[in-house]
Amino acid sequence: MSEFLGFAWELLAKVVYNVVAVVSSILNLLVFGWVEYFNIFMTYFTTFDLVGKIGAVILFAMLIAVPVLIVAILIHHYRINRRLHRDDTSNKALYREIGRLNKQVLDLMDEKNKLLALKVNAMGGTKQIPYVGASALADDHLPTVGNVVGAAAGAAAGEGAAATAVMSGNASLALDGAGVKDAAAAMAKATVEAKTLAEEKEIAQANRFPKLSLVDLKYRDWESPVYDDAISLEDFVDSFRAFACSQMKLYYTPEIIRRFVAGMAASKLLILEGISGTGKTSLPYSFSRYLDNPATIVSVQPSFRDRTEVLGYFNEFSKRFNETEFLRAVYEAGLRQDPSMIVLDEMNLARVEYYFAEILSVLEMPSHDEWVLDLVPTQWAADPKALHDGKLTIPDSLWFIGTANNDDSTFTITDKVYDRAIPIELNERADAFECEPHERVHVTADHLQYLFQKAKVEYVIDEELLQKMHKLDQYLQTRFKLAFGNRIIKQMYDFIPVYVACGGTELGGMDYIIARKVLKKFESMNVSFVRDEMKGLIEYIEKTFGEGGLPDSVMYLQRIQNFY
Repeated sequence: MSEFLGFAWELLAKVVYNVVAVVSSILNLLVFGWVEYFNIFMTYFTTFDLVGKIGAVILFAMLIAVPVLIVAILIHHYRINRRLHRDDTSNKALYREIGRLNKQVLDLMDEKNKLLALKVNAMGGTKQIPYVGASALADDHLPTVGNVVGAAAGAAAGEGAAATAVMSGNASLALDGAGVKDAAAAMAKATVEAKTLAEEKEIAQANRFPKLSLVDLKYRDWESPVYDDAISLEDFVDSFRAFACSQMKLYYTPEIIRRFVAGMAASKLLILEGISGTGKTSLPYSFSRYLDNPATIVSVQPSFRDRTEVLGYFNEFSKRFNETEFLRAVYEAGLRQDPSMIVLDEMNLARVEYYFAEILSVLEMPSHDEWVLDLVPTQWAADPKALHDGKLTIPDSLWFIGTANNDDSTFTITDKVYDRAIPIELNERADAFECEPHERVHVTADHLQYLFQKAKVEYVIDEELLQKMHKLDQYLQTRFKLAFGNRIIKQMYDFIPVYVACGGTELGGMDYIIARKVLKKFESMNVSFVRDEMKGLIEYIEKTFGEGGLPDSVMYLQRIQNFY
């Protein structure tokens, strides 16, 4: 035995000695041996030439980098291990919190479905609705909203009388006085809600125009407000300006509002141009709020190429029409009596004559019966009620308002679009002012059209002014090959009387139309060839209409001269 102990002692002692020797060698290599390394370095360094010294320094630096790198790796691994341990602890706390929140959600679902079951049972349903609460984690089959709605609708439609009798009997046993009334009101409200949900579900499943059919559902029981049919155009302008100031903190000059209202009389398409931040979008939006019928704002995208971008299209695969907000707004406008507006925001980000061409052509039709858009080739039984043979009529109560910036990111609006529209420039913000609070007004589109027609009768354009306009037309045709055109003449006859009725002057209205509808065509010409002729045109305008008679037109021509 003593021999074995001697053997074990000698063997283990040798192992320990070798381990200590290895550790000692590593320490000498990385730590304690640097004194010797440095002494060797200094002994030979003084004897080297320049190249040798540089090599010695590089070699010694590499030797220093090895232990530094080892220490950095060890520290890095230590930090990673500590971070993982800390993250693991945090994750455990996070998982516990997620589990607690999930349990709360399931408890809330359980309470909600208990209330829903009570509501359906109160309507006469005999079939209990299974709860969806904590058991949702284990159940294979879950009740759907469709099942609940279907049961509610069936109970309401098929067993209405029996449910009423049962509810009345139960209520008489348990309640008296106000309690019976409350129970009856709750039952009626639950019945209406269930019926509405069932109708919406049926529309979504069986109708190729679900959005338009929901608009029908919205206006089925809609009651129109009391309309003010005594307001005049001048009061209309003043009250809108006061409403925008007091209710929306937006400020407009009377001139801008006069042009906007008169533009509505002359065309169904208005284009608001100008620098960014002058209120191009807020003007139609605030105007529609003033009429208590908020405008639908459609953001035009550079990808717009054809009519499907605004009107949508029929999907042959799903057998549904891909409806847009633009189409919904056009449809809804036909169900209302008050004026409606659709704002095409940044309308020249794409080519207007591409995506809006069909609507431009339809609005040119002389009879409103011809303002029809073809959506689908045939009529289906479940189609919305305002669609006839798959066609939608653009209502006379609808105006399209486009906003446009003139910069490198936009397309130039062509003459085809400008000729059909009334452009209004907003290049500066109006000064703020104080006014009394003013509420919204309710007017019908028919009354607004009546005011426009009344203005044309009461403010007939002066014959002498018309003669001057015809002389200017002949001058432009002779010198510049420009003509007013029948469309512009018609718009002038519609614009000027309403402009006067809103508080403007005949000459001011004609000046605006000439500058924005006729002289604007110079922008598409080579102005360098007619620059000298423009000076003569300015002199002719001041001679014919008097000095300062057409300030907008003269200023516009001077700006074109200086720009080109």
